[in-house]
Amino acid sequence: MRKKIAAGNWKMNTNLGSGKKLISEILEALATHTPKQTPEELMVVLGVPFITLKKAVNLVKDNPHVKISAQNCYSEEKGAFTGEISVEMIKSTGAEFIIIGHSERREYFNESFVMLAKKVDLTLKHGLTPIFCCGERLEIREAGQHFDLVKNQLAGSLFHLNAEDFGRVVIAYEPVWAIGTGVTASPEQAQEMHAFIRKTIAEKYEKSVADDITILYGGSVGAKNAAELFSQADVDGGLVGGASLKAEDFVTIINSFN
Repeated sequence: MRKKIAAGNWKMNTNLGSGKKLISEILEALATHTPKQTPEELMVVLGVPFITLKKAVNLVKDNPHVKISAQNCYSEEKGAFTGEISVEMIKSTGAEFIIIGHSERREYFNESFVMLAKKVDLTLKHGLTPIFCCGERLEIREAGQHFDLVKNQLAGSLFHLNAEDFGRVVIAYEPVWAIGTGVTASPEQAQEMHAFIRKTIAEKYEKSVADDITILYGGSVGAKNAAELFSQADVDGGLVGGASLKAEDFVTIINSFN
């Protein structure tokens, strides 16, 4: 049975002090509203800024539901890349996940399929879990090319992996037209794409691999719509942006699984 995940992506928000405060608020709210699922069934992942990684790991260490993620990594092991953060550095903080290929990274930093494949490889090499993002812009969907684009994103950065390594990846589908806009894909639209992604994986590997992959929805997930989105057969949770910065809302999302 594939794991359910409620992941928060804080993006470039909070500093060390406010980040610590937010994590404490989330943990306090979880103590009051403990998920009915076990940690083996449901995982909470906090994607915090680099400066907060070590502190975050220490703060959540006593809550078996909660893990910590970096929001990005560099595509090389080490070297003369001033200002970049390697997977090894991230691992040394105790973080267990890395968000890779977020639409903002693709758009603003021109991250290519090849670069993202290298990031995935390094993340897996060091024993961490990639949360690999894919998704289309509005003009691509309106042109009816969204399925082709998502398939190409998966093939270009993930399908070089063998079945065992691929099975360690979490996928997050993020319709770019629904990120930070207040517009959300309908539950039916989310399910349609998630089912397509699972079918595409089954065609590349096999059905058992596809059935075990966790696929998250990331596009203006909030406290009011999470339950309906998460009730879809192939939606295994969410990669949550703005709502993850509000402890009460995020804990409501965490408790939105059936």
